[in-house]
Amino acid sequence: MGKAHYHRPETPATLTAGVTIGVLARVAGVNVETVRYYQRRGLITQPERPLGSVRRYTQEHLARLHFIRSAQRLGFSLTEITQMLRLEDGTNCQEAAALAGQHLKDVRTRLTDLTHIERVLSELVAACRQNTNHPAPGCPLIDALQYQSGVDSGADCKD
Repeated sequence: MGKAHYHRPETPATLTAGVTIGVLARVAGVNVETVRYYQRRGLITQPERPLGSVRRYTQEHLARLHFIRSAQRLGFSLTEITQMLRLEDGTNCQEAAALAGQHLKDVRTRLTDLTHIERVLSELVAACRQNTNHPAPGCPLIDALQYQSGVDSGADCKD
């Protein structure tokens, strides 16, 4: 059996002194490639590499990763997150509220669309379950998908 690897828990002091990208990623709960992708997108800075050493990431990098992940959980795109990060000093609260307000409007529109999709799918599934005329041709779900009017207006069930 191989040796068990012990990972020393990272403390705020460790992060202040700087950690490697691997430790930063682990503490933030992301993949190293995610950190690198965010760097390429300009969402987090890439620290300087001291001569003969490795880059060291700090608490500020971790806070930025937490900000990005929290915003993603709320459904913000990376483009929207980039816009919000430009406002991170907190002095443009109204602009941040406007960005979030637009996002909220988009979420509500998607919820309305999803409610419609749920209703149509529910009707189609119920129609399929009631379609016991085997081997009668046709399936209400397949028919509705083939003839878009069935999806737009609900289930068109065959007798």
